[in-house]
Amino acid sequence: MLLPITLTFAAACALLNLWLGIRCARFRIKDKILHGDAGHGLLARRMRAQANFIEYTPIVLILCALIELAIGASLWLWIAALLYVLARVAHAFGMDADNPTLWRGAGALLTWIIMVALAIMALMTAYHATRALPAPPALAAQV
Repeated sequence: MLLPITLTFAAACALLNLWLGIRCARFRIKDKILHGDAGHGLLARRMRAQANFIEYTPIVLILCALIELAIGASLWLWIAALLYVLARVAHAFGMDADNPTLWRGAGALLTWIIMVALAIMALMTAYHATRALPAPPALAAQV
């Protein structure tokens, strides 16, 4: 199967996004809120949790896919994908509170750590792969 980690990760993220959307829709239906948050604090925080998920997830999915294409499936990539999903669930629950919570902070911090780790791995993969390729003849003559 091509990209089993990324496909599983993308499916989990799609379902997580649906769950985040349903958490908002329940308030909208119950309170008949068509647009915005109508001053409802919890709805505003849940909307922000979903928006935050949408802001981070595309780049994390892209990094995961590109790394998996470059080096194949690996245990650490499975773990990173799983931790990302758990971090976003923790963040969403943490956003329900009026004040900062451990869940929100841990979810955000873990999201950043995973994103940085994936970015570093992508750079390492890119530059390790280019070192293995022979230099173009014009550059080889200059060296």
